[in-house]
Amino acid sequence: MSKSRSPFTKSQLLPQEERLEVLKQKGNLFIGIPKETAFQEKRVCLAPDAVSALVHNGHRVLLESGAGIGASFSDKDYSEAGAEITKDTTKVFSCPIILKIEPPSTDEIELINPQAILISALQLKTQAKSYFETLASKRITALAFEFIRDEDGAYPVVRQLSEIAGNASVLIAAELLSNVNNGNGLMFGNISGVPPTEVVIIGAGTVGEFAVRSALGIGANVRVFDNSITKLRNLQAKLGRTIYTSTMQPKNLLKALKRCDVAIGAVRGKNRSPILVSEFMVENMKPGSVIIDVSIDMGGCFETSDITNHNHPTFEKHGVIHYCVPNIPARYSRTASVSISNIFTPYLLEIGEHGGLENALRFDRGLKNGLYFYHGILTNKSVADWFDLDFNDANLLIF
Repeated sequence: MSKSRSPFTKSQLLPQEERLEVLKQKGNLFIGIPKETAFQEKRVCLAPDAVSALVHNGHRVLLESGAGIGASFSDKDYSEAGAEITKDTTKVFSCPIILKIEPPSTDEIELINPQAILISALQLKTQAKSYFETLASKRITALAFEFIRDEDGAYPVVRQLSEIAGNASVLIAAELLSNVNNGNGLMFGNISGVPPTEVVIIGAGTVGEFAVRSALGIGANVRVFDNSITKLRNLQAKLGRTIYTSTMQPKNLLKALKRCDVAIGAVRGKNRSPILVSEFMVENMKPGSVIIDVSIDMGGCFETSDITNHNHPTFEKHGVIHYCVPNIPARYSRTASVSISNIFTPYLLEIGEHGGLENALRFDRGLKNGLYFYHGILTNKSVADWFDLDFNDANLLIF
Protein backbone atom coordinates (compact mmCIF):
# COMPACT_ATOMS: atom_id res chain seq x y z
CA MET A 1 0.00 0.00 0.00
CA SER A 2 1.53 3.37 -1.10
CA LYS A 3 1.97 6.19 1.40
CA SER A 4 -0.33 9.18 0.94
CA ARG A 5 1.50 12.42 0.21
CA SER A 6 0.67 15.72 1.86
CA PRO A 7 -0.43 18.47 -0.60
CA PHE A 8 1.88 20.90 1.24
CA THR A 9 5.66 21.17 0.83
CA LYS A 10 7.95 21.33 3.85
CA SER A 11 8.64 25.06 3.31
CA GLN A 12 4.91 25.81 3.22
CA LEU A 13 4.40 24.13 6.59
CA LEU A 14 7.09 26.27 8.27
CA PRO A 15 6.04 29.55 9.93
CA GLN A 16 6.24 32.41 7.39
CA GLU A 17 7.01 36.06 8.10
CA GLU A 18 4.10 38.43 7.75
CA ARG A 19 4.47 41.54 5.58
CA LEU A 20 2.72 44.55 6.98
CA GLU A 21 1.83 47.50 4.80
CA VAL A 22 3.26 50.81 5.93
CA LEU A 23 0.39 53.27 5.83
CA LYS A 24 0.99 56.34 3.72
CA GLN A 25 -0.86 59.35 5.05
CA LYS A 26 -0.47 62.72 3.40
CA GLY A 27 0.88 65.49 5.62
CA ASN A 28 1.19 69.25 5.27
CA LEU A 29 4.70 70.69 5.29
CA PHE A 30 5.78 74.06 6.68
CA ILE A 31 8.96 75.13 4.90
CA GLY A 32 11.15 78.07 5.83
CA ILE A 33 13.49 79.63 3.25
CA PRO A 34 15.96 82.07 4.84
CA LYS A 35 18.01 84.60 2.92
CA GLU A 36 21.47 83.29 2.01
CA THR A 37 24.26 85.04 3.90
CA ALA A 38 27.32 83.24 2.47
CA PHE A 39 29.80 85.35 0.50
CA GLN A 40 28.55 86.00 -3.08
CA GLU A 41 25.78 83.39 -2.78
CA LYS A 42 22.83 84.72 -4.80
CA ARG A 43 20.86 81.52 -5.43
CA VAL A 44 17.59 80.50 -3.77
CA CYS A 45 16.25 76.98 -3.23
CA LEU A 46 12.76 77.41 -4.65
CA ALA A 47 11.58 79.51 -7.59
CA PRO A 48 8.09 81.10 -7.37
CA ASP A 49 6.60 78.41 -9.67
CA ALA A 50 7.83 75.71 -7.28
CA VAL A 51 6.32 77.58 -4.32
CA SER A 52 3.02 77.75 -6.19
CA ALA A 53 3.08 73.96 -6.77
CA LEU A 54 3.75 73.31 -3.07
CA VAL A 55 1.07 75.74 -1.85
CA HIS A 56 -1.50 74.21 -4.22
CA ASN A 57 -0.73 70.85 -2.63
CA GLY A 58 -1.61 72.15 0.82
CA HIS A 59 1.86 73.07 2.08
CA ARG A 60 3.06 76.36 3.59
CA VAL A 61 6.18 78.28 2.58
CA LEU A 62 7.61 81.09 4.72
CA LEU A 63 10.22 83.15 2.88
CA GLU A 64 12.55 85.73 4.39
CA SER A 65 12.12 89.04 2.60
CA GLY A 66 14.74 89.51 -0.13
CA ALA A 67 15.72 85.81 -0.29
CA GLY A 68 15.11 85.70 -4.04
CA ILE A 69 16.52 89.11 -5.01
CA GLY A 70 19.93 87.72 -6.02
CA ALA A 71 18.20 85.40 -8.51
CA SER A 72 15.96 88.24 -9.80
CA PHE A 73 12.83 87.00 -7.98
CA SER A 74 10.98 89.69 -6.01
CA ASP A 75 9.01 89.28 -2.81
CA LYS A 76 5.92 90.08 -4.90
CA ASP A 77 6.66 87.11 -7.19
CA TYR A 78 6.69 84.80 -4.17
CA SER A 79 3.70 86.44 -2.51
CA GLU A 80 1.62 85.96 -5.67
CA ALA A 81 2.74 82.31 -5.75
CA GLY A 82 1.29 81.83 -2.26
CA ALA A 83 4.34 82.20 -0.02
CA GLU A 84 4.21 84.07 3.28
CA ILE A 85 6.85 86.82 3.48
CA THR A 86 8.54 88.00 6.67
CA LYS A 87 11.50 90.18 7.60
CA ASP A 88 11.96 88.24 10.85
CA THR A 89 14.91 85.86 10.33
CA THR A 90 14.22 84.07 13.63
CA LYS A 91 10.67 83.29 12.52
CA VAL A 92 11.93 81.66 9.31
CA PHE A 93 14.46 79.51 11.15
CA SER A 94 11.76 78.36 13.59
CA CYS A 95 9.91 76.50 10.78
CA PRO A 96 9.81 72.68 11.06
CA ILE A 97 11.66 72.35 7.72
CA ILE A 98 14.53 74.66 6.74
CA LEU A 99 15.56 74.77 3.09
CA LYS A 100 18.89 76.42 2.18
CA ILE A 101 21.55 76.44 -0.52
CA GLU A 102 24.61 76.91 1.70
CA PRO A 103 24.93 75.04 5.00
CA PRO A 104 23.81 77.25 7.90
CA SER A 105 26.38 78.95 10.06
CA THR A 106 26.72 77.99 13.74
CA ASP A 107 24.78 81.14 14.68
CA GLU A 108 21.98 80.17 12.29
CA ILE A 109 21.81 76.63 13.70
CA GLU A 110 21.21 78.20 17.12
CA LEU A 111 18.04 79.77 15.67
CA ILE A 112 16.70 76.39 14.48
CA ASN A 113 14.20 74.66 16.77
CA PRO A 114 15.10 71.28 18.28
CA GLN A 115 13.98 68.26 16.21
CA ALA A 116 13.70 70.39 13.04
CA ILE A 117 14.60 69.15 9.55
CA LEU A 118 17.43 70.85 7.65
CA ILE A 119 17.88 70.38 3.88
CA SER A 120 20.94 72.12 2.44
CA ALA A 121 24.38 71.51 0.99
CA LEU A 122 26.87 69.97 3.42
CA GLN A 123 30.18 71.00 1.78
CA LEU A 124 32.06 68.55 3.97
CA LYS A 125 35.54 69.95 3.31
CA THR A 126 34.57 73.44 4.53
CA GLN A 127 33.06 72.28 7.81
CA ALA A 128 34.44 72.06 11.34
CA LYS A 129 33.73 69.44 13.98
CA SER A 130 31.77 72.01 16.01
CA TYR A 131 29.19 72.26 13.20
CA PHE A 132 28.16 68.62 13.70
CA GLU A 133 28.28 68.89 17.48
CA THR A 134 25.83 71.81 17.31
CA LEU A 135 23.49 69.83 15.05
CA ALA A 136 23.64 66.91 17.49
CA SER A 137 22.83 69.13 20.49
CA LYS A 138 19.68 70.34 18.71
CA ARG A 139 18.69 66.75 17.71
CA ILE A 140 18.30 67.98 14.12
CA THR A 141 17.57 65.70 11.16
CA ALA A 142 19.71 66.90 8.25
CA LEU A 143 19.96 65.99 4.57
CA ALA A 144 22.78 67.04 2.24
CA PHE A 145 21.37 67.57 -1.23
CA GLU A 146 24.70 66.74 -2.91
CA PHE A 147 24.41 63.18 -1.50
CA ILE A 148 20.83 62.53 -2.67
CA ARG A 149 20.62 59.91 -5.42
CA ASP A 150 17.94 59.33 -8.06
CA GLU A 151 16.54 55.99 -9.25
CA ASP A 152 19.53 55.55 -11.61
CA GLY A 153 22.03 55.93 -8.76
CA ALA A 154 23.22 59.34 -10.02
CA TYR A 155 23.46 62.52 -7.95
CA PRO A 156 20.87 64.87 -9.58
CA VAL A 157 21.87 68.13 -7.85
CA VAL A 158 25.59 67.61 -8.47
CA ARG A 159 24.93 66.76 -12.11
CA GLN A 160 22.64 69.77 -12.60
CA LEU A 161 25.20 72.19 -11.19
CA SER A 162 27.98 70.47 -13.15
CA GLU A 163 26.02 71.02 -16.37
CA ILE A 164 25.80 74.74 -15.57
CA ALA A 165 29.52 74.92 -14.68
CA GLY A 166 30.48 73.14 -17.92
CA ASN A 167 28.45 75.46 -20.13
CA ALA A 168 29.50 78.51 -18.12
CA SER A 169 33.22 77.72 -18.43
CA VAL A 170 33.05 78.16 -22.21
CA LEU A 171 30.90 81.32 -22.02
CA ILE A 172 33.33 82.84 -19.49
CA ALA A 173 36.32 81.94 -21.69
CA ALA A 174 34.63 83.60 -24.68
CA GLU A 175 34.17 86.79 -22.63
CA LEU A 176 37.78 86.80 -21.41
CA LEU A 177 39.13 86.42 -24.96
CA SER A 178 37.32 89.55 -26.15
CA ASN A 179 39.02 92.96 -26.40
CA VAL A 180 36.45 94.37 -23.95
CA ASN A 181 38.09 92.29 -21.21
CA ASN A 182 41.65 92.99 -22.47
CA GLY A 183 41.80 89.58 -24.15
CA ASN A 184 43.59 88.79 -27.39
CA GLY A 185 40.50 89.50 -29.49
CA LEU A 186 39.70 85.94 -30.56
CA MET A 187 36.10 84.94 -31.28
CA PHE A 188 34.91 81.43 -30.50
CA GLY A 189 32.66 81.20 -33.54
CA ASN A 190 33.93 79.31 -36.59
CA ILE A 191 34.08 82.19 -39.08
CA SER A 192 34.70 81.31 -42.74
CA GLY A 193 38.37 81.57 -43.61
CA VAL A 194 39.43 82.00 -39.96
CA PRO A 195 40.98 79.06 -38.06
CA PRO A 196 38.69 77.95 -35.17
CA THR A 197 39.58 78.66 -31.56
CA GLU A 198 41.49 75.76 -29.97
CA VAL A 199 40.07 74.47 -26.68
CA VAL A 200 41.63 71.83 -24.39
CA ILE A 201 39.30 70.24 -21.84
CA ILE A 202 40.83 68.15 -19.05
CA GLY A 203 38.24 65.74 -17.66
CA ALA A 204 35.44 63.84 -19.43
CA GLY A 205 32.86 63.88 -16.62
CA THR A 206 29.66 65.94 -16.58
CA VAL A 207 31.46 69.31 -16.47
CA GLY A 208 33.75 68.23 -19.29
CA GLU A 209 30.86 66.87 -21.36
CA PHE A 210 28.86 70.11 -21.23
CA ALA A 211 31.97 72.22 -21.82
CA VAL A 212 32.60 70.14 -24.95
CA ARG A 213 28.98 70.52 -26.13
CA SER A 214 29.08 74.29 -25.60
CA ALA A 215 32.49 74.73 -27.29
CA LEU A 216 31.51 72.61 -30.30
CA GLY A 217 28.20 74.45 -30.53
CA ILE A 218 29.94 77.77 -31.14
CA GLY A 219 32.49 76.39 -33.56
CA ALA A 220 35.63 75.69 -31.51
CA ASN A 221 38.09 72.88 -32.17
CA VAL A 222 38.09 70.69 -29.04
CA ARG A 223 40.59 68.23 -27.54
CA VAL A 224 39.60 66.21 -24.47
CA PHE A 225 41.96 64.51 -22.02
CA ASP A 226 41.03 61.99 -19.32
CA ASN A 227 42.68 58.97 -17.72
CA SER A 228 39.50 56.90 -18.12
CA ILE A 229 39.07 55.28 -21.54
CA THR A 230 35.49 54.43 -20.56
CA LYS A 231 34.64 58.09 -19.90
CA LEU A 232 36.21 59.15 -23.20
CA ARG A 233 34.31 56.42 -25.05
CA ASN A 234 31.02 57.38 -23.35
CA LEU A 235 31.62 61.03 -24.21
CA GLN A 236 32.06 60.21 -27.90
CA ALA A 237 28.86 58.13 -27.81
CA LYS A 238 26.84 60.90 -26.13
CA LEU A 239 28.06 63.51 -28.60
CA GLY A 240 27.34 61.27 -31.57
CA ARG A 241 30.46 62.46 -33.33
CA THR A 242 34.20 61.86 -33.32
CA ILE A 243 36.41 64.36 -31.52
CA TYR A 244 40.07 64.31 -30.48
CA THR A 245 40.43 62.39 -27.21
CA SER A 246 43.53 61.26 -25.34
CA THR A 247 44.62 59.82 -22.04
CA MET A 248 46.80 62.00 -19.80
CA GLN A 249 50.05 61.55 -21.71
CA PRO A 250 52.29 64.49 -20.64
CA LYS A 251 53.79 64.89 -24.15
CA ASN A 252 50.38 65.00 -25.84
CA LEU A 253 48.94 67.32 -23.19
CA LEU A 254 51.91 69.72 -23.40
CA LYS A 255 51.64 69.80 -27.20
CA ALA A 256 47.89 70.55 -27.03
CA LEU A 257 48.35 73.26 -24.37
CA LYS A 258 51.02 75.00 -26.48
CA ARG A 259 48.52 75.31 -29.34
CA CYS A 260 45.32 76.06 -27.42
CA ASP A 261 43.61 79.39 -26.78
CA VAL A 262 41.53 78.09 -23.85
CA ALA A 263 42.23 75.32 -21.30
CA ILE A 264 39.41 74.12 -19.03
CA GLY A 265 40.16 71.99 -15.96
CA ALA A 266 37.24 69.75 -14.97
CA VAL A 267 38.79 66.92 -12.96
CA ARG A 268 37.66 65.84 -9.51
CA GLY A 269 39.36 63.62 -6.94
CA LYS A 270 38.29 61.98 -3.68
CA ASN A 271 39.92 64.48 -1.34
CA ARG A 272 41.29 67.02 -3.82
CA SER A 273 41.72 67.36 -7.55
CA PRO A 274 45.03 66.01 -8.87
CA ILE A 275 47.41 68.61 -10.31
CA LEU A 276 47.64 67.56 -13.96
CA VAL A 277 49.06 70.74 -15.52
CA SER A 278 52.43 71.82 -14.16
CA GLU A 279 53.73 75.38 -14.03
CA PHE A 280 56.17 74.47 -16.82
CA MET A 281 53.23 73.56 -19.07
CA VAL A 282 51.50 76.86 -18.28
CA GLU A 283 54.70 78.78 -19.09
CA ASN A 284 54.62 77.20 -22.56
CA MET A 285 51.05 78.30 -23.32
CA LYS A 286 50.41 81.17 -25.76
CA PRO A 287 50.41 84.71 -24.30
CA GLY A 288 46.81 85.87 -23.79
CA SER A 289 45.41 82.35 -23.60
CA VAL A 290 42.84 81.57 -20.90
CA ILE A 291 42.66 78.95 -18.12
CA ILE A 292 39.28 78.18 -16.51
CA ASP A 293 39.92 75.95 -13.49
CA VAL A 294 36.48 74.55 -12.62
CA SER A 295 38.22 72.12 -10.22
CA ILE A 296 39.39 74.98 -7.98
CA ASP A 297 36.74 74.16 -5.35
CA MET A 298 38.71 70.94 -4.75
CA GLY A 299 42.17 72.50 -4.97
CA GLY A 300 42.46 72.97 -8.75
CA CYS A 301 44.15 70.85 -11.41
CA PHE A 302 46.56 73.59 -12.64
CA GLU A 303 49.66 74.17 -10.53
CA THR A 304 49.40 77.94 -11.07
CA SER A 305 45.78 78.22 -9.85
CA ASP A 306 44.80 80.38 -6.87
CA ILE A 307 41.25 80.91 -5.62
CA THR A 308 39.55 84.09 -6.89
CA ASN A 309 35.99 85.43 -6.46
CA HIS A 310 33.21 86.92 -8.58
CA ASN A 311 34.32 90.50 -7.81
CA HIS A 312 37.92 89.85 -8.86
CA PRO A 313 37.67 86.65 -10.92
CA THR A 314 40.95 86.65 -12.84
CA PHE A 315 44.69 87.08 -12.49
CA GLU A 316 47.56 86.76 -14.95
CA LYS A 317 50.53 84.45 -14.57
CA HIS A 318 53.20 83.71 -17.22
CA GLY A 319 51.11 85.78 -19.64
CA VAL A 320 48.10 83.45 -19.21
CA ILE A 321 44.76 84.68 -17.84
CA HIS A 322 43.51 82.46 -14.96
CA TYR A 323 39.84 82.27 -13.91
CA CYS A 324 39.59 80.34 -10.61
CA VAL A 325 36.21 81.11 -9.00
CA PRO A 326 34.95 78.14 -6.91
CA ASN A 327 31.21 78.79 -7.17
CA ILE A 328 30.68 79.24 -10.92
CA PRO A 329 26.91 78.38 -10.94
CA ALA A 330 26.25 81.34 -8.60
CA ARG A 331 27.31 83.58 -11.51
CA TYR A 332 24.11 82.49 -13.25
CA SER A 333 21.97 82.58 -10.11
CA ARG A 334 18.54 82.55 -11.76
CA THR A 335 19.28 79.56 -13.99
CA ALA A 336 20.93 77.72 -11.08
CA SER A 337 18.00 78.51 -8.77
CA VAL A 338 15.42 77.19 -11.23
CA SER A 339 17.55 74.06 -11.81
CA ILE A 340 17.84 73.32 -8.09
CA SER A 341 14.17 74.17 -7.57
CA ASN A 342 13.18 71.61 -10.23
CA ILE A 343 14.99 68.92 -8.23
CA PHE A 344 13.78 69.95 -4.76
CA THR A 345 10.08 70.29 -5.64
CA PRO A 346 9.36 66.60 -6.44
CA TYR A 347 11.21 65.51 -3.29
CA LEU A 348 9.23 67.94 -1.10
CA LEU A 349 5.95 66.81 -2.67
CA GLU A 350 7.01 63.20 -2.10
CA ILE A 351 7.77 63.91 1.57
CA GLY A 352 4.31 65.48 1.90
CA GLU A 353 2.59 62.52 0.20
CA HIS A 354 4.30 60.10 2.59
CA GLY A 355 3.18 62.12 5.61
CA GLY A 356 6.62 63.39 6.55
CA LEU A 357 10.32 62.83 6.03
CA GLU A 358 10.53 59.66 8.15
CA ASN A 359 8.12 57.69 5.95
CA ALA A 360 9.68 59.13 2.77
CA LEU A 361 13.10 57.84 3.90
CA ARG A 362 11.62 54.36 4.30
CA PHE A 363 10.35 54.30 0.73
CA ASP A 364 13.11 56.22 -1.09
CA ARG A 365 16.65 54.85 -0.77
CA GLY A 366 18.10 57.70 -2.84
CA LEU A 367 16.65 60.27 -0.46
CA LYS A 368 17.95 58.26 2.51
CA ASN A 369 21.44 58.45 0.96
CA GLY A 370 21.34 62.21 1.55
CA LEU A 371 20.67 61.76 5.28
CA TYR A 372 23.65 62.57 7.48
CA PHE A 373 21.93 63.39 10.79
CA TYR A 374 18.84 61.68 12.20
CA HIS A 375 17.41 63.25 15.36
CA GLY A 376 20.89 64.34 16.36
CA ILE A 377 22.56 61.01 15.53
CA LEU A 378 25.27 61.05 12.86
CA THR A 379 24.44 58.55 10.08
CA ASN A 380 27.09 59.32 7.44
CA LYS A 381 30.30 57.28 7.53
CA SER A 382 32.28 59.79 5.41
CA VAL A 383 31.57 62.57 7.92
CA ALA A 384 32.39 60.24 10.83
CA ASP A 385 35.73 59.23 9.29
CA TRP A 386 36.63 62.81 8.35
CA PHE A 387 36.04 64.24 11.83
CA ASP A 388 36.62 61.11 13.93
CA LEU A 389 33.03 60.97 15.17
CA ASP A 390 30.77 58.05 16.13
CA PHE A 391 28.01 57.17 13.70
CA ASN A 392 25.07 54.79 13.37
CA ASP A 393 23.78 53.15 10.20
CA ALA A 394 20.56 54.91 9.13
CA ASN A 395 19.01 51.54 8.22
CA LEU A 396 19.19 50.51 11.88
CA LEU A 397 17.43 53.70 13.00
CA ILE A 398 14.70 53.87 10.36
CA PHE A 399 12.61 50.72 9.87
